[in-house]
Formats: sequence, C-alpha cells, structure tokens
Amino acid sequence: MIHLDYSNMMSDAVAGGLDATTWGDASRTFRRAWSAVSARRARGDLGFFDLPSDTALLAQSQAVVAATRGRYDDVVVLGIGGSALGPIALRTALRPHGWNTLDVKSRDGWPRLHVLDNVDPATISAVLTRVALDRTLFLVTSKSGGTAETMAQYLVVRGRLAQAGLPLREHLIFITDPAKGALRPIARAEGITALDIPPDVGGRFSVLTPVGVLPAALIGIDVVALLSGAEAMRQRCETDRLQDNISGTYATLQWLADTVRDRRIHVLMPYSDPLRDMAAWFVQLWAESLGKVQPGGAHVGPTPLAALGATDQHAQVQLFMEGPADKTVTFVSVSEVVDALPIPSAHGEVPDLAYLGGHRIGELLHVEHRATAGALAQRGRLNMTIELDRVDAWHVGGLMMLLEIATAVAGDLYGIDAFDQPGVELGKRFAYAMLGRPGFDDARQEWDSLPKRNPKYFI
Repeated sequence: MIHLDYSNMMSDAVAGGLDATTWGDASRTFRRAWSAVSARRARGDLGFFDLPSDTALLAQSQAVVAATRGRYDDVVVLGIGGSALGPIALRTALRPHGWNTLDVKSRDGWPRLHVLDNVDPATISAVLTRVALDRTLFLVTSKSGGTAETMAQYLVVRGRLAQAGLPLREHLIFITDPAKGALRPIARAEGITALDIPPDVGGRFSVLTPVGVLPAALIGIDVVALLSGAEAMRQRCETDRLQDNISGTYATLQWLADTVRDRRIHVLMPYSDPLRDMAAWFVQLWAESLGKVQPGGAHVGPTPLAALGATDQHAQVQLFMEGPADKTVTFVSVSEVVDALPIPSAHGEVPDLAYLGGHRIGELLHVEHRATAGALAQRGRLNMTIELDRVDAWHVGGLMMLLEIATAVAGDLYGIDAFDQPGVELGKRFAYAMLGRPGFDDARQEWDSLPKRNPKYFI
C-alpha cells in the first residue's frame, strides 16, 4: 500500500502550515480541477491514465522479450528527457546494486541496461567500447523521430553496426509514434521492429509505455506488476473527494504551499537508495509540466529539487532547516527493509560508538527520516511523507502514477497546460538552425541578430 502523511503541512503541527479554513476551501477548488482533468481525459487528451490497462501495448514489449531472451548481453537506450529518466528510475529501483555485473549467471541470464541520456561523446564512446556490438540491442526512443540528441546517438550507433557488418534489424528497435515521424518510414523500409508511443501520451508521462516498459521487461523486471500497481493507484484516485484522492491531496498541498505560503521549491527526498533516481524523474515531470506562463501573462510554477536521505542530511538539509523558508520537503519512506543489517556491539568504552550496537542499519535510516521530518517541523518547515510498504514493481508503478496524476491536477490548479513545453522550443530551433536543419532559416536569422559575446566580459 502507499500512504501520504501530511501532518507536518498543517498549522496545528507546524508554524506557518496550512490552516483548517484554507484546507477546507481547497476541497471545492480541487473538485473543479478534477472535473477539468476528467473532461480532458474524456476528450482523449490524457492517454497516460489508460496505459496500465492497455494490454495491446504491453503485448508489444512482451513479444520483443520473448523473441530476444538470451540473445543479448547488453541493452542500450538511446534517448533524452522522459525517454531516459523513466528507464533509469525503473532500473535503479528494481534492479539495484550489482545488477550491472559482468557475470551473466548472477543476473539470471538477463542483459545489463545502459541509458545514454546525453550527447557527451566521452560517455557514448565509453559505452560503445564496453559492450560487444554483436551481443547488444539498441532501443532508439523518440516519439517524433526528430529529437536531435537521440537521432545523433542513433546515427553513431547505426554507423558502428554497419561498420561491423551486423544486420540492423537484429540490433535496433525503434520506440516512436505509431504513424508519424522520421523513424516509422525507416522501420518499414528496413524491417526494423518499431513499438508505439501513443499520440496522446507526452514524453515525460511515457514511462508506462514501451519507453519504460520495454527496457524494464528486457532486464527481467515484472512489468505486469508495475502496471498493476499503476492501475490500482489510478482507480484509487477516481474521485473528486479531496480527502480520498491521494494524488489530488498531494497536488493541492503543494499548490497551496506555493501560492498561499510562498513555499515555491518542492523537494522530493527518498530515504531509499533504490528510489534515488525517482527524484530525478519527478524533477522533470514537475518542472517541465508546471513551469509555464498563464494566459494572462503571469509566470508560475514551483521549482522541484532532488535530494536523498540520509545522504543529504549532511548537505542540503542545513539549507532546508536554516535557509529561506521557501520549501516543502516530501520524504519517500519504505516500511519493509529486506536486510536490516545488524550493527555489532563493540567499543563499549566509547559512548559515541557503544549506543549503536544492537540496532540495525535499516532502523538507523528510518530514525534518521523521522528525526529530520520532526526537526523541520519544529523549525516551521513544511514537510510530508509518501510511505511505501516496500520497493517492488507494484509499489513503484503506483508511486509513478500517483505523481503523474498529481501533476495533471496541479496544472489545472495553476491555470496552465501541464502537457506542453513551449519554453524549450526556442532553444531547439536555434540549435537546429546552427546545425543546418532545413526549414529553420528564420531561426537562423533570429540567432544571428542576438548580441554576441563581448570581449570585455570574457576573462
């Protein structure tokens, strides 16, 4: 099960928290927001809601796994943004430490997963040097087939495969729009398998499409359980009663903290190493969805920030405690610890060490979370905790759906469209223009008219 404890967001527990009147009024505001989100979903705009129950889409990934089992030692995702962050989060959560070992037997014959999420040549060259091309499957992930970074990665990999004399159809799979874009005609012409990203699902909401499901399934993650957990969360949130809708509650708390209490930085801080990359996935989801310009011209949107407990108790928590009171902190805790790791008793003559003996490492992590949450509350710093029974595919799927639905609700609360990203388009156009992509002459002219680097400001 997944629960949300938001006691430390409320004024009866924390100075500066949300008072009962503000929270009571929020029920009506949420009801209107949920109605608007539901209407968009009914129009077919918000396809991510229906991904957990799309058995035909799941079957595409399962068919690839069945056809390739035992054929590859490595799987490499070529992608960026939502095409990469979701697979990384799933790999870290559900194929934890040691999974990338060279020992195939210790991985039960499943391949290793690498994600090329950038275009730094040092990283790309290192991965391509490390893997054996004839035992590697490359997943090219781009809905449009026009993402410059991903297509550059693809062209490099394609060139290496051709140079090695390897058949492209045996080492490439495209994950893209079902009908549009540059990759579909290439797939048809060259017999390359292509899986679908539904047209009504944007990149940062695509983790439960083959974007995330295929690489997860290829390394042995239970994707049926992943989707089942997401479906359970979707059903749980099918209500306009704020107190019963966990995603709606989370979104409304964050929106009120921002707009009423000026807590404009939203920290996600898992107390779990397997969930550390879930925070990076959340940062993109929250930032790219909610940082927008309202129709009236106002700039809105909270700033998400990733942290990790207990590591960041020795880094960022000092800022959270005594810096500006402009943050909320959402902890993610895990109730069940698979191996709590007993701490041996030793150095009884040293009080600073002796007290640890007889406890467990897992207990220490839980105590650190509770202590940090309490300390923040005592200083008037708003915080809440998402509690997972355990880290498994079912709970990870549920957590991702919780945050995706919360993002949709928050978009309506902020009065913006959470499903576009116009703010990144100008930079893309300038990049295309400088690289000579056809159709971007106007962007080139605009780029050329920009102020150039001033030597007197360059040292």
